[in-house]
Amino acid sequence: MKRTLLLALATTLIIPCGFSQNNDNFRIIENENGATLGYSPNSGVKILTINGLKFKDLNKNGKLDKYEDWRLPVDERAKDLAKRMSTEQIAGLMLYSGHQAIPSNSEGFAAGTYNGKSYTESGAKAWDLTDAQKTFLKDDNLRHVLITSVESPEVAAKWNNEMQAFVEGIGLGIPGNTSSDPRHSGQITGNTKAEFNAGAGGEISVWPDGLGLAATFDPAVVKQFGEIAAQEYRALGITTALSPQIDLGTEPRWYRISMTFGESPELSTDMARAYIDGFQTSTGKDEITGGWGYKSVNAMVKHWPSGGAEEGGRDGHWAFGKFAVYPGNNFETHLKPFTEGAFKLDGATGMASAVMPYYTISYNQSKDGSNYANGFNKYIITDLLREKYGYDGVVCTDWMITADEGKTPDEFMGKPWGVEDKTVAERHYITLMAGVDQFGGNNVMGPIIEAYKMGVKAHGKSFMKNRFEQSAVRLLRNIFRLGLFENPYLDSKESAQTVGNPEFMQAGYDAQLKSVVLLKNKEQVLPIKERKTVYIPEMYYPAVKSWWGIWSKPSIDYPVDLEMVKKYYNVTTNPTKADFAIVFVNSPYSNNDGGGYDVYDRKDGGNGYVPISLQYGTYTATDAREHSIAAGDPVIDPTIKSRSYKGKTTTVSNVMDLQTILATREQMGDKPVIVVANVSRPMIFNEFEKRVDGIVVRFGISEQAVLDIISGKYEPSGLLPFQMPANMKTVEKQYEDVPYDMECHKDSEGNVYDFAYGLNWKGVINDARTAKYTKKQ
Repeated sequence: MKRTLLLALATTLIIPCGFSQNNDNFRIIENENGATLGYSPNSGVKILTINGLKFKDLNKNGKLDKYEDWRLPVDERAKDLAKRMSTEQIAGLMLYSGHQAIPSNSEGFAAGTYNGKSYTESGAKAWDLTDAQKTFLKDDNLRHVLITSVESPEVAAKWNNEMQAFVEGIGLGIPGNTSSDPRHSGQITGNTKAEFNAGAGGEISVWPDGLGLAATFDPAVVKQFGEIAAQEYRALGITTALSPQIDLGTEPRWYRISMTFGESPELSTDMARAYIDGFQTSTGKDEITGGWGYKSVNAMVKHWPSGGAEEGGRDGHWAFGKFAVYPGNNFETHLKPFTEGAFKLDGATGMASAVMPYYTISYNQSKDGSNYANGFNKYIITDLLREKYGYDGVVCTDWMITADEGKTPDEFMGKPWGVEDKTVAERHYITLMAGVDQFGGNNVMGPIIEAYKMGVKAHGKSFMKNRFEQSAVRLLRNIFRLGLFENPYLDSKESAQTVGNPEFMQAGYDAQLKSVVLLKNKEQVLPIKERKTVYIPEMYYPAVKSWWGIWSKPSIDYPVDLEMVKKYYNVTTNPTKADFAIVFVNSPYSNNDGGGYDVYDRKDGGNGYVPISLQYGTYTATDAREHSIAAGDPVIDPTIKSRSYKGKTTTVSNVMDLQTILATREQMGDKPVIVVANVSRPMIFNEFEKRVDGIVVRFGISEQAVLDIISGKYEPSGLLPFQMPANMKTVEKQYEDVPYDMECHKDSEGNVYDFAYGLNWKGVINDARTAKYTKKQ
């Protein structure tokens, strides 16, 4: 009996987890009423036994150090480890990698090659670390990795295990903390045409994007999303979410409004709180302490102090959009989703564990009169965020703010707004002195070491050592809290069963349905429950320029899978034979930079700045400002003193969407025409609204969910998370920083497309949601 027990104990200590894949060759040790340990036998880490309990000897010194003792509080462990770290190790901890796909090429992008060779030629596996990844993990001490696309949950889990085993064997054995930008919306996954089948799984659960979640007006839906997304993230090895994006969407032309919760301070605040509670909170056996645990994902809330007031709607990823302006003196309102939501959670974790400032210069908001971008700005980070609002979590810059800008304002390069004339190392130093802990998109620690030396020269070694350790403690907390020091490894088979499982897919689809907004329903044309014949016109997709300056090819295609449509209706390609038509369009858009600058206008002697239009038809900005509020390109274009575009003309890329609507109306005669608009920002409806019978709005969700609404399988319940302007004049006259300040479109049925408006089958929705989220400043 005794021999059997000893053998069983020995087996528990040394047997691999029973997985057939070599990359899953890690070991699990259970502590009764204590932490479960996972380690790689190839890392050199040994297991210490102290009073019958097991601990990982991560620094391989043969004794139990405080940071290795899972019984101690997180802060005590983090402070102990920070003091043991060299300047170079802390500098590496401050790095956040550029985008990495799994598998990836040497630049981190998705690839079918490994270090320049095919996987077959190299003998490598899709989850193997590339040489570039090994370099930044080992030589630069980097521990925070941004993951983009993954081949599959199994490959992601195996890559995680390879990466964690690799860093476990280096130095102090600090685990990796992998992150992701949002990856659950249909537009991000490319799954808007994919069919949902109840009871079937998928690649990952598919949900509405920010505006779509906001359109539910239901924080419980958002919290559920956070809880499910966190489980899927952890199964992929992702432990930090670079979300939610809670910029207040008060500027209707800003293309990143699509990722926000709209223009309401109250709704955005409640949605932010629910989202972060869902992601960060672990309960029951999954909780380690204080709400944190094995199902928790750090939420890096963005973008402090809000990027939603971009002048003219131009985006801060480019030099032409570097300024956020406040003509309505409404800066404080933009802070509410952070100070009242993200920093005042209902759950035990208390506040978002990390914050990302936006690229923009919050123009003339710093008390010292400086106009540095938020990530370089001591007033914005230290005086406001840390001291006034008591935030002591991680502050990580947005990606590439310390890199050099391009040669022209439209180039997608570095974003050193306000410090364009400084060196890369000087920008790192300014950022550190502003109170920031981490540098997004930086793989190399050299500039941080240079910044450290600058600080030693200016303030002394003791000051800089304390400053570095302060950031190290903040960064380490977010790794300790999730149990990664004890067990960062994944069962790849379990990951495959978790990500996109039927329960999660169903929850996401239900949320999609709740996000659909019915704007117009003339003579109760909807729902169309009978199996009638529908005409769906093909759509023209114009060539557009990506963030990276790459042009897509124009194409003509059906906007929906017709085989799926046939499950609801008969389909014809001849409008004369149809009972009704559905026209799928996108809200007006320019190139993927959101618009607002034209390099050819600059070459022709203009200032380069052009209008951003929210209507399909050609637009001339007769009502724009005579002189911009902010201007300044001290390095690349110092002669430009105003960014005004008054009197200039522009046409959106997808102008043909309007022509398709109008042509379909003429072809259908008196028969019903339903427009389904995929909306990424407010749009002008007066160009076509009176000519159509029904208008349905979706926010990045599947066509199937829309068809379920149109066919009457479900009743619409979504509400507008922002105003729909009556015309471009009201867009030009509104203030970038003020919500609810536009004249709204009034349709042929007398309904006004204002914030919180929406229809169900009975008419205009008036319920507890509309009563709660009234228009308040």
